[in-house]
Amino acid sequence: MQTRTLGQSGLAVSALGYGCMGIDFGYRNKLSREDGISIIRAAAERGVTFFDTAEVYGPWTNEDMVGEALEPFKDKVVIATKFGFDIDPDTGAISGTDSRPERIRKVCEASLKRLRVDAIDLFYQHRVDPKVPIEDVAGTVRDLIAEGKVKHFGLSEPGAPTVRRAHAVQPVAALQNEYSLWTRQVESNGILDTCRELGIGLVPYSPLGKGFLAGGVTSAEQVANGDFRGTLPRFQAAAFAHNLQLLDLVKRIAAERDATPAQIALAWLLAKAPFIVPIPGTTKLHRLDENLGAADVVLTGTDLTEIEALLATVTVVGTRYPPEREAATGL
Repeated sequence: MQTRTLGQSGLAVSALGYGCMGIDFGYRNKLSREDGISIIRAAAERGVTFFDTAEVYGPWTNEDMVGEALEPFKDKVVIATKFGFDIDPDTGAISGTDSRPERIRKVCEASLKRLRVDAIDLFYQHRVDPKVPIEDVAGTVRDLIAEGKVKHFGLSEPGAPTVRRAHAVQPVAALQNEYSLWTRQVESNGILDTCRELGIGLVPYSPLGKGFLAGGVTSAEQVANGDFRGTLPRFQAAAFAHNLQLLDLVKRIAAERDATPAQIALAWLLAKAPFIVPIPGTTKLHRLDENLGAADVVLTGTDLTEIEALLATVTVVGTRYPPEREAATGL
């Protein structure tokens, strides 16, 4: 597996990471703990060294599973996790954001135990908390780094001005924002430019469009009850039917390059910048192997120009989140 460095942080990781959320959170079809541990270890055995989880996934169960799965690989992998939501300790109910310094410290201590590590490699704020100045958040993580409990600081779905304010207090190693062939806001909202200017890594989540770009879901009806995609505007019937034009285009590009649609989607991101490290997730071993094969798909400048021209011929219908969730990003 090729490696990349997240900006100027010095944090070296595999060119493709593994997003662990979907193993037991968000989607209707979940793996058992045993099977989840198995596929995480399969990724590690194939050279993946970058694993992503969060306190809110489960909540708590995903971190705990990741911790057990990666304990035998402890000195060979980088584990990223996240804080920032107000989670009821008794019910697991989520009610808004909470990045107060005391809350960040409590999450850190609990995550260290669940992940079975002495220090968190990369600690992201999951969503910007409008009630807490970002300087206070960055300062708290800076202190945790000084105490040896955290190694690197990250932000998920911030706005570019927020990144700059945080970076001035504690250098930001990575931003985790959604980025894919059908979600390209980072190219126009200043995030990609900010990463390039400040030497920050970009970790695209949902690089396969929540499964859409892999071709595994071909109709809105396939999104089952209990699957969070059923709440997303792009997965509603009319929008989905229109967006199949994009999938057909990606399939065509893939066929011309002896690759799969998922591999093209991931290779496109890898070709965009050397500091980009996508984190596709899957619960299927053959999909894991397919995704990792994207690292061997080399897209030239000519390829990228051709793909850009083709993408310009189709439009994506539907926002990525409902209004209330979209409003929580870019702050």
